[in-house]
Amino acid sequence: MKFYYVYLLKCKDDSYYVGITSDIDRRLVEHNAGKYPDAYTFKRRPVALMWYQEFTDPNQAIEFEKKIKKWSRAKKEALIKDDYDLLPFLSECKNESHSKNKGFDSAQPDSGT
Repeated sequence: MKFYYVYLLKCKDDSYYVGITSDIDRRLVEHNAGKYPDAYTFKRRPVALMWYQEFTDPNQAIEFEKKIKKWSRAKKEALIKDDYDLLPFLSECKNESHSKNKGFDSAQPDSGT
């Protein structure tokens, strides 16, 4: 059975990189060797493997990689620490303008009066 890995690297500049591969050991060596000069990690070496998840379905792996790439730094760090309980909290919108964060003001008149 073939496996696919979604992985998270920490770069020398303290940034994170998310990728997908079918051979995680080979890919980590390639990142650190600078095999691809145009790659994000090329100028940010060395990199360290912080987290990975194994998949048997390549489409699931691709979708999960896309999802994690959009995550905030805080969510990526919660994933690295296996703090799965924190992920829903970090996913909530914290903007004051978000409807969830607007309180009910009983002093406002009804619109029908």
